[in-house]
Amino acid sequence: MAMNQEIKQAVILQHKLHDTDTGSPEVQVAILTKRIKGLTEHLKIHKKDHHSRRGLLKMVGQRRALLNYLKDRNFDRYRSLIEKLELRK
Repeated sequence: MAMNQEIKQAVILQHKLHDTDTGSPEVQVAILTKRIKGLTEHLKIHKKDHHSRRGLLKMVGQRRALLNYLKDRNFDRYRSLIEKLELRK
């Protein structure tokens, strides 16, 4: 469930805004999305793992809050991030 450093660095490289960017909302949402997808696959196998399910719900809420922040600050960046991560169908 934990993401190793190489995968995390690859996600950061894809979504960073400048060379030293590791904490912009885009990067944080992309990292959370990667973790959420991994945890979702874990929960498909381990249906009774309620501790991990709670962590998943907390991550989803945190991602939602970051997306709302980005939508309020810069709607164009929000739309491009949604399309890039394919969060809406």
